[in-house]
Amino acid sequence: MMPLVVVEKPDRWPLPIPGAQVISAKEYLTDARWTRQRHAIVFNLCRHYSYQSMGYYVSLLAAARNHRPLPSVSTIQDLRLAPLVRIVSDDLQALVQSSLSSLRSESFELSIYFGRNVAKRYDRLAQALFSQFPAPFLRAGFTCDGRWELSSVRAIATAEIPESHWDFVVQRASDYIGGTQRRPRPRRVHRFDLAILVNESEVSPPSDATALRRFARAAEQMDIATCLVGKDDYPRLAEFDGLFLRETTAVNHHTYRFARRAEALGLVVIDDPQSIVRCTNKVYQAEIFALHGIPHPRTTLLHRGTLAEAASSLTLPCVLKKPDSAFSQGVVRADSVAELLRRGAEMLADSEIIVAQEYVASDFDWRIGVLDRRPLYAAKYYMARGHWQIVQTHAAGDRRYGRVETVPIEAVPPRAVELAVQSASLIGTGLYGVDVKQFGDRFLVIEVNDNPTIEGGCEDAILKDELYLAVMRYFRDRFELRGGVGTRV
Repeated sequence: MMPLVVVEKPDRWPLPIPGAQVISAKEYLTDARWTRQRHAIVFNLCRHYSYQSMGYYVSLLAAARNHRPLPSVSTIQDLRLAPLVRIVSDDLQALVQSSLSSLRSESFELSIYFGRNVAKRYDRLAQALFSQFPAPFLRAGFTCDGRWELSSVRAIATAEIPESHWDFVVQRASDYIGGTQRRPRPRRVHRFDLAILVNESEVSPPSDATALRRFARAAEQMDIATCLVGKDDYPRLAEFDGLFLRETTAVNHHTYRFARRAEALGLVVIDDPQSIVRCTNKVYQAEIFALHGIPHPRTTLLHRGTLAEAASSLTLPCVLKKPDSAFSQGVVRADSVAELLRRGAEMLADSEIIVAQEYVASDFDWRIGVLDRRPLYAAKYYMARGHWQIVQTHAAGDRRYGRVETVPIEAVPPRAVELAVQSASLIGTGLYGVDVKQFGDRFLVIEVNDNPTIEGGCEDAILKDELYLAVMRYFRDRFELRGGVGTRV
């Protein structure tokens, strides 16, 4: 599969790149043979990527043809989003400071050519920005007012590349584009390709190594090749048909950006961006449960102006939650008015709104796994010994968990399963873990979690391989609905 380098005027193109075919943008857009070409890698080096420009349409039609464009349309759009630039600036703050600390100016521009800069000392920063905004030629602007901040990132045309950089640019383009030809092929060509996002340094990942191996084995049976990817593999998303997040998600986090980019590229995604937004916010869930009559603990939304008033009316003990709490962190129990006021004020220093819920004691929570609006597995998550939550987090950051007892779906009270499916269906059609409390014949939905824990020997204890096969069957079926054509030749 020869890479295609698409430019406006090939006769004026100054980059001789061995192993790549240089064609005009007009030819790529209008010649029927490129429409029929399958699985091409398209390096879009047009002068402009503005909306409805020639460069924009090259990337747009490349995606429609199941080609792999660099940059993608989603990257082109991202480069115009100032809020995203600010988020990336925050994510890369330490790297920005260390890379630019020796500079004594108020501003700085960094030119990035396929993820590299002519000065090796800026290579790590250039690679990090390229991973967030995968485009051939970029220019990043930084300003300093006490500390360095990323102020802008934009794609640049070849006309903006200094003549002194051209030898480096030619070599870098040749290395990068030629590298697409030298990457090893798998021994067997699968019909589809699935990226699984993991974080090897995560303390409590959603899936352990055993579960990840079992997901890969199940995918093989569905003719799906799997590849574990990490945070730095953002530019590679266009290589895949689907993305499966097995790293704990959050909205203001690279996991959300991975999901959003993958969805924009047309990939099948678990967890999709909408599910991440809905599941990681307790305020949203409290509202949607109330609107749809889902039984749940009595809930009150608090802000700074209502905290003192609520303290005299709430039934104690009560549970206070930050809207984006996870793994029992950002969740506390207030047993007295004084504790409610103190804990509430601490939380409201970080969030405009917090959630106060009635405290419902139980020995365990039902965890019902729901996939595509159908129950998949069930377990009893017991409270950590001597604690009121299933996870006890110590001051040093250590976590202690209660035991897990996996139960056949048919052995779960039908009402608990019914509520779990109803609740998950309000979020989406992906994979969710719904927590339900039981009191005799009464059931309350506590929350719907995206990215539910699936570990070897725990959640799979009853279904074993069938649990993993069900998830991979979900991906395969949606790949086929999308058109049945994978990314590989």
